[in-house]
Amino acid sequence: MTRTKSQTDPDKVLRFAIEAARLCADLKCDQVALLDVRGRSQVCEYMIVANGTSDRQMRSVADDLKQLGAELGMDRWKRDRDTGGTWVVADFVDVVVHLFEPGQRAWYDLDGLWADAPRVTWKRTADEKPRRAARVVSDDE
Repeated sequence: MTRTKSQTDPDKVLRFAIEAARLCADLKCDQVALLDVRGRSQVCEYMIVANGTSDRQMRSVADDLKQLGAELGMDRWKRDRDTGGTWVVADFVDVVVHLFEPGQRAWYDLDGLWADAPRVTWKRTADEKPRRAARVVSDDE
């Protein structure tokens, strides 16, 4: 079974995936990986896997990703999380973002599962500015 070809402009999807990875890093996610799973996944074109610092921070990042998606014409289809607050997923259909507590990321090992998927370079060059200022999110908020 193969995934139905996306109807969204491939350049638009890649641009959103790169900006989403950058936003995760800007908002203090660690070990952000952007995987090109085109032709490998029946679910999406790109997958982002990142470590979050807390349930609250991961939910906040997912909310900011929703706003970014709206700005770039890539509306979020769904967001979900586990009951323990160790994983949040934001599904933009062509791009799926997984935010994990580090131990949970190691357990699910999406990086290993998709080891054959090319990694996409997303880090900014020295002259590029972040879209948003990073903010610190604490569990006390």
